[in-house]
Amino acid sequence: MGEFVHVPDEAFVEATNVARFMRTYDIADYEELIARTTGQVDGEPASGIDWFWDEIVDYLDIEFYEPYDQIRDDTDGPQFTRWYPGGTVNLAHNVVDRHAALDSEARNRVACIWEGEPGEQRHVTYHDLHRQANRVANALRERGIERGDTVGLYMPMVPEVVSILYGCFKLGAIAVPIFSGFGVDATATRIADSDCSVLFTADGFYRRGDEIRLKDAVDEAIEQAGSVTDTVVFDRLGAVDEIPWTDRDERWADAVGTADATFETERLDANDESMLLYSSGTTGEPKGIVHTHAGVQVQTAKELHFGFDLQPADRFFWVSDIGWMMGPWTLIGTHTFGGTVFMYEGAPDHPGPDRFWDMIERHGLTQFGISPTAIRALRKHGTGPLEAHDLSSLRLLGSTGEPWDDESWRWFYEHVGGGETPIINISGGTEICGCFLMPMPIQPLKPCTLGGPGLGMDVDIVDSTGESVADDHERGFLVARDSCPSTTKSLWSGDERYLEEYWSTWEDCWDHGDWAQKDEDGLWYLHGRADDALNVAGRKVGPAEVEGALIAHDAVNQAAAVGVPDDTTGTAVAAFVVLEDGVEAGEDLRADLRSQVGRELGKPFRPRDVVFVDGFPKTQSGKIVRRAVAGAYTGETIGDTSSIENPETIDALAAAASEQREG
Repeated sequence: MGEFVHVPDEAFVEATNVARFMRTYDIADYEELIARTTGQVDGEPASGIDWFWDEIVDYLDIEFYEPYDQIRDDTDGPQFTRWYPGGTVNLAHNVVDRHAALDSEARNRVACIWEGEPGEQRHVTYHDLHRQANRVANALRERGIERGDTVGLYMPMVPEVVSILYGCFKLGAIAVPIFSGFGVDATATRIADSDCSVLFTADGFYRRGDEIRLKDAVDEAIEQAGSVTDTVVFDRLGAVDEIPWTDRDERWADAVGTADATFETERLDANDESMLLYSSGTTGEPKGIVHTHAGVQVQTAKELHFGFDLQPADRFFWVSDIGWMMGPWTLIGTHTFGGTVFMYEGAPDHPGPDRFWDMIERHGLTQFGISPTAIRALRKHGTGPLEAHDLSSLRLLGSTGEPWDDESWRWFYEHVGGGETPIINISGGTEICGCFLMPMPIQPLKPCTLGGPGLGMDVDIVDSTGESVADDHERGFLVARDSCPSTTKSLWSGDERYLEEYWSTWEDCWDHGDWAQKDEDGLWYLHGRADDALNVAGRKVGPAEVEGALIAHDAVNQAAAVGVPDDTTGTAVAAFVVLEDGVEAGEDLRADLRSQVGRELGKPFRPRDVVFVDGFPKTQSGKIVRRAVAGAYTGETIGDTSSIENPETIDALAAAASEQREG
């Protein structure tokens, strides 16, 4: 599947955390590393899975109050494995308490650098964060929150979200982050499902220069949900005196600012719940993913340390929201090691398309993670915005969320990474608060690859019968043949749906729902969601493959492919494309694009229609919402659009599609 583009030099490899780990355990190369951490360990009765997840607790200096009795208890099968039984732990101890101790070198180190969209900055030390998290924990206790109770976070990306998250952990409450871009219905559904009685929110935040108000939506959502008795409102915009106020509302300054700054962190069972993370889908009933203290702790720490080679002086930036998995993942993984997280509030292209590049230069950021779709949008502005900035501080790039196309991956690698910075392209999910697939920084890389299995992750590619096809280099379904410490305990709605969603396709096998493939050089790739497959005349292809074929054309910047009803083939492909600046749309180009898809994927997959548009409906994290694209084409009801940042584009797509069909 292509040529190696990135080959790390020997000095870089030898200095990485993963190379140091390999030297410690006398592991010769990458292949042996994966075998040792996911297979059978020579001379050991335990599997590589057990060996690895036991070993890294001490290796990464993750502190338990009381040691665990055994690595795991899987009496009830991999579906309900209890990891580190008998141990007591608390995420808050590892991510903030120990770093803020009087004898800690990290006490006055910056835990979070924050920049607001208008340009203001704040630096929060571990000492500051510790005191504020203690105040949050005390404020929650004063409002009747106890261990095991749920607490909602419907917050903008401001430093206070960190102290709220860690304050919940300290008390043993279950944090429920809710994406700040959700509208009333989606927010109400999550509040009602989690049954939280306390909700943290704000008057609003800034987005592309505008004030986005949150409080009106919060009040309406609470009225629908009915469970919230206390709302704590942070003053981000200076507008708390202008917003609607109810008897349940309190200002952050009064509720948290006056609380005691000392708190004794609770000692919790390793399998006590830490977070309830909701899947990103907004159609149907959302899935509440239940995570534990020990599981999230070891998984995020492992991935930041090995995959992203976190070093003491690093400044880690991942474009996300606290309501998506990558928000808590970034915070917990980085803060486990006393590191510094960079947090940005606003839009990637405000006030100009160089906002990210400017912040990377000014703050000396060392790791930068972003979605492929966001890179495609930034690529549309060319390299000029990049060339005005020095990005040499970057050591690693990251991406997740969807498949890459070759051209955009190379643009990211060559122009943002300077042709020498590896792209750690990862894929896992909310269900494991981590990655099934993750390149190691010691690996040579080809465009778009996800490297291979994450350390300690027993993943495979199987056909419809459950037989492995990974080494046959065939496309199949990505599965996990074992659990890991961060595998969700279940779904908040109950075990029945959990088992049906993930464990019902093959016996004792986690069905992740992605199409995957491993090439002859051992590199893994994803081809999109298996349930998104376009079935044209009995032949299947993933939307991402059609989109990749379109984007490979010099005229195309972005693309979205959807399946639409067809009288002859059952399903036909409809493609929407955003052209590069200066390119003229026309029938010749439309025909050329159809032919290109036919050449690369076969004639049945040539788009029936190619519709030229100016942009796509996207989430705040930059993902294209394909169901909205499909609905715009077919005229079918789209459903909840509250997660879409720019819903006005749906009408524009519908108009363009109608014009194309009539033309």
